[in-house]
Amino acid sequence: MIQPTAATTNTGSPREFVVLLDEEYRRVGVADKATVHTEDTPLHLAFSCYVLAADGRVLITRRALGKTTWPGVWTNSCCGHPSPDEDLGEAVRRRVAQELGMDVTEVRPALPDFRYRAVSAEGIVENEFCPVFWARAAGDPVPDPAEVAEHTWVEWSDLVAVAERTPALLSPWAVEQIPRLNP
Repeated sequence: MIQPTAATTNTGSPREFVVLLDEEYRRVGVADKATVHTEDTPLHLAFSCYVLAADGRVLITRRALGKTTWPGVWTNSCCGHPSPDEDLGEAVRRRVAQELGMDVTEVRPALPDFRYRAVSAEGIVENEFCPVFWARAAGDPVPDPAEVAEHTWVEWSDLVAVAERTPALLSPWAVEQIPRLNP
């Protein structure tokens, strides 16, 4: 089991930790998020969220070009990791606010048992038990450019068509999630 050794980095900024899981998705420890994503990433807890506008369109984002994995790739609205003692719904709200600069309401499970493993072109492994959520937009996004290069609202049927016809344009987790979702 990997345990954290400090609560801040050497720059004084808070460190983020991920929840490590066993194969039955039981918590077995925590690890520093900055060190956990490698060529041998342990299974850990994450989440994905699809934000819906009042008119039913869904917000998709293009990952910032500085991201370590899948830079510049279109994906769902927001992804993240809950803190060790954080409720998943609260983690969704927190991360959407941080990454997209907006509030959401009606956070609800969509795929509570989603798990995936993907290897990026850089050799970094994503190995996550990643419940997927729907949320309603409460305002317009003002994304953090370190996280999001672009964003747009699209019709759900158009996103489904992209996932089916040109999956290389989307993150591997979005390609797996989209056919299983129904807003």
